[in-house]
Amino acid sequence: MSTATQNGAVGERVRALREAMDLSLRDLAVRSGVSAPMLSQVERGETSPTLAVAGKIASGLDLSLSQLLRLDEDAHVVVTTRRQRRSRRRGGHRVEELTPPLPGQRADMSMHVLDPGAETSGVGDPPMHEPGSRETAVVLEGSLTLVIDGERRLLAEGDSVTFDADLPHRFTNETEAPTRFVAVVAAGLRRG
Repeated sequence: MSTATQNGAVGERVRALREAMDLSLRDLAVRSGVSAPMLSQVERGETSPTLAVAGKIASGLDLSLSQLLRLDEDAHVVVTTRRQRRSRRRGGHRVEELTPPLPGQRADMSMHVLDPGAETSGVGDPPMHEPGSRETAVVLEGSLTLVIDGERRLLAEGDSVTFDADLPHRFTNETEAPTRFVAVVAAGLRRG
């Protein structure tokens, strides 16, 4: 791979990550300590950052240097077979993680099955999602109740909902049949 191609690949990745975090060049300059003109040159592939500069850019994007440069990834496509899914069960709530644990990943998808009367949260459950996170859920089978910030929303089969996932929330199955749904949680902007 030529230096120009390598520069372009790193620059394209920096721009894509910066835009995904909704940061301007100036925002990233403040977060990383790398000047906006230097960042612009890197993004356009006009220059290749030194390891020290790349490390600062990675830090400004909340990544390690190896994550930014994709040194810890084997491939750009990761297939997870049904058998490889990570799963857990707590009471009447079963969760299967559909996305593999990749470095720098900003969204996770999971499949949930709730037995009649079961809910997604309770004593010992993990804390709410990070500030700024958004969650989208799609009901595949049955019906589901979302309780968020003290309000109840009934969702029928085929319905979807998107909400601020950093608010207190839980899904409950108030029916006599199992409910199956898919949830995607997209991480919010990290705050310093």
